[in-house]
Amino acid sequence: MLPLTRLAISALIALAAAGCATLNVSSHVERGINFSQFKTWDWGQADALPTGDPRLDNNPIFNDQLQGAIERSLATRGFARAASGDKADLLVHYHANINQRFQVNEPDVNCTPGPCQASVIEYEQGTLVLDVVDTRTDKVVWRGWAQGSVQGVIDNQELLEKKVNEAVSKMMARFPAE
Repeated sequence: MLPLTRLAISALIALAAAGCATLNVSSHVERGINFSQFKTWDWGQADALPTGDPRLDNNPIFNDQLQGAIERSLATRGFARAASGDKADLLVHYHANINQRFQVNEPDVNCTPGPCQASVIEYEQGTLVLDVVDTRTDKVVWRGWAQGSVQGVIDNQELLEKKVNEAVSKMMARFPAE
């Protein structure tokens, strides 16, 4: 009974760790671009691809939260949204996706007495990508992405808002505003 209890506790700890896993964030900047030339921005064409999860595809609050976080971040970096009818310097586009992932943990070396077994944890991983396009060249000049576990987050509006704000904040901290 002791090895089974130990295995169950290990699985619960690993599941909790997957749910609290850190957010992996990175970005890419097109070389030679002087970002001080850009003053205005606007939303690019909406993404035609679904997120892979109807809980987000059918959640207007998710889109509002995400767009609001991006808008606030750009404003704090000195960018103004282009007036209606005016051509913006930059277009911002985002794509969100959720996939099922598996994490395999090696057996605990202290699992005696009894057989040591690896544990497999299934969790939901979310990916958010932001593209910023120069409207003069129609080229992506900056791309940021954040990826991490969203296990238990999608169905909890408060946690979803927190995770969206964290992802956008960490990505935009890498944005080369001059």
